[in-house]
Amino acid sequence: MARFKLTLEYEGGGFVGWQRQTNGLSVQQVVEEAFQKFCGEDITTHVAGRTDAGVHATGQVCHSDIEKETDADTVRDALNFHMKPHAVSVLAVEEVSDEFHARFSATSRAYTYKILNRRPPPAIGARLVWWVPQDLDADAMHAGAQHLLGNHDFTTFRAAGCQADSPVKTLDEFNVERDGEYVFIHAKARSFLYHQVRNMVGSLKLVGEGKWPADKMADVLAACDRAAGGPTAPPEGLYLTRVTY
Repeated sequence: MARFKLTLEYEGGGFVGWQRQTNGLSVQQVVEEAFQKFCGEDITTHVAGRTDAGVHATGQVCHSDIEKETDADTVRDALNFHMKPHAVSVLAVEEVSDEFHARFSATSRAYTYKILNRRPPPAIGARLVWWVPQDLDADAMHAGAQHLLGNHDFTTFRAAGCQADSPVKTLDEFNVERDGEYVFIHAKARSFLYHQVRNMVGSLKLVGEGKWPADKMADVLAACDRAAGGPTAPPEGLYLTRVTY
């Protein structure tokens, strides 16, 4: 039996999320059914981070154990063949040791949130961005984001239903930049609370619109109260971009 590490890309709009559920098609189901067609085995995939419905990935990682004699390139090509026509692609496969675990071996996870900031709505790729027609001040958003860096109690940005043992996390990077009509928000940490990134982005939008001063983010964080934070940003703008080991 061999263990393989998979790096995946997918468009989350057509899925109920990564994890198998009874109410629709998940990315996990697509991958595991492709494994079954390839090697005739009921494979379980273990993922670095479970993404919600509508959330995308350009660098998701999972691992699986396969009894069939095979190699990494064959696994990649076979899975991509059997996953058609679903919007999931295996970008790379690597054989790893039995000690490797996609979730528990990870040292950091990086997300990017993409906002289309213009008056006209998108005619193409509407499921891939958060369209915000109001003018956003990306510099003010970046200034606000810096108040969240470091080790804090992130209860204000924690969604109901979060199963993490503690609301304390360390946010290593949180940057905002504008590129033409787009505003990109980059976040990096070892791990995140449920909806933490989307809740932080929703608060930064209020800063970008001028409804909050940038330094209010410090007070919002210190409140340790979800009601003190801004709205939850929609899932379609969020991308899991990188998992580091």
